[in-house]
Amino acid sequence: MAAGDCDVIMAPEAQTLNEVDMREAESFKEQGNAYYAKKNYIEAFNYYTRAIDKCPKNASYYGNRAATLMMLSRFQEALEDTQQAVRLDDSFIKGHLREGKCHLSLGNAMAACRCFQKVIEFEPSNTQAQQELGCAKSVLEYERMAESDFEKRDFRKVVFCMDRALEFAPACHRFKILKAECLALLGRYPEAQSVASDILRMDSTNADALYVRGLCLYYEDCIDKAVQFFVQALRMAPDHEKARLACRNAKALKSKKDEGNAAFKDGNYEFACLLYTDALAIDPNNIKTNAKLYCNRGTVNAKLKKLEQAIEDCTNAIKLDETYIKAYLRRAQCYMDTEQYDEAVRDYEKVYQTEKTKEHKHLLKTAQMELKKSKRKDYYKILGIDKNASEDEIKKAYRKRALLHHPDRHSSATPEVQKEEEKKFKEVGEAFTVLSDPKKKARYDSGQDLDEDGFNMGDFDANNIFKAFFGGPGGFSFEASGPGNFFFQFG
Repeated sequence: MAAGDCDVIMAPEAQTLNEVDMREAESFKEQGNAYYAKKNYIEAFNYYTRAIDKCPKNASYYGNRAATLMMLSRFQEALEDTQQAVRLDDSFIKGHLREGKCHLSLGNAMAACRCFQKVIEFEPSNTQAQQELGCAKSVLEYERMAESDFEKRDFRKVVFCMDRALEFAPACHRFKILKAECLALLGRYPEAQSVASDILRMDSTNADALYVRGLCLYYEDCIDKAVQFFVQALRMAPDHEKARLACRNAKALKSKKDEGNAAFKDGNYEFACLLYTDALAIDPNNIKTNAKLYCNRGTVNAKLKKLEQAIEDCTNAIKLDETYIKAYLRRAQCYMDTEQYDEAVRDYEKVYQTEKTKEHKHLLKTAQMELKKSKRKDYYKILGIDKNASEDEIKKAYRKRALLHHPDRHSSATPEVQKEEEKKFKEVGEAFTVLSDPKKKARYDSGQDLDEDGFNMGDFDANNIFKAFFGGPGGFSFEASGPGNFFFQFG
């Protein structure tokens, strides 16, 4: 008889030992099942492992241990067990279902589809496989939509798609990273950092998570720390293009900003302005840093007396960061310097509502006082003098303006001109009456109401002031010296 036709007769000891191992393996499996039913998955895992050690060719033991690992969210290990199970028994339906579930949980929806389709080939009416196949196809669709929306920079939609996909694939790091990156690009840094940190706790070498962690720090203007994470990501994955680009931008941005700050400290404002402008062109997506750059350039323009440009820069800073107090303060000061008191009051009110400090309260009150003063007649402007004019300068200015606008000088003018000159003559008298009286002047300068002093403009007579100033009746007269020309005759 040929050797190949012979039956192999096992030694009695080996046959008995194999049966003992099988009985022990079944006992371990039953104990594992009991712990699984009690949801004590750690002990269940231990007993299934002991069963496998005793009988490593039994597909159901790997299938059971895979189910336990899935309950512990250890999907990669579970996937390895399911793959071993179907290698041992290709007709093991639960094994194929569990392999598909593991693939789906890890985000490999295409592989999951193949597993579920294989089950349907074995059992066309298997409703679980049909449902799971539908879930896998949904994940593939969410991936497709997310890729398209990312290219369109519609990051909110990407987050939505990844949230839906993660309901089926809770262990997919790729989906979590894409979601975290989009959260960072949307300015939702705490959420993005939380997702990236969770991944790094499980895998400290994950280059994508390191990149997202750095991206959050970069967009929060912690550029030095951001660079450290980008460099670490590139160590883990030297071809990580996003980390390489972000690292380059971060270094360039920090360099230009530091150069601008140095130029500003040296008083080289024109050069500082150019450097801040260059920095603003590096990365339009870095909102927080760009807000600071706009505010810095606004400060420079204020130093250069380019107040309208300074206001525009501060406004751009506020558009990027509505909580940026420094930009509101800088813009408010520029509004004060350009006598736009309504706008200054609004900015100081915003600041004081946010930070109720004594300094901010004082700034608000000052702006409110200047606004109130701006709505009154500007007596200094009427007389054409500076607010620090001396008593003699006030008198000289009154003499000049009173004679210029006296009604007698315009007696031959049209009624409209006479009316306008009479109004100006009265205003000159009002201005002189207030500014020549130290007490009234002090109240006027401080923004207080003059009516409280009993000074009623309704009872005011500009002619009496004029006569008193020029020495009473007969002290002067207007004489014509030709058409439209006058000279003054004093007694």
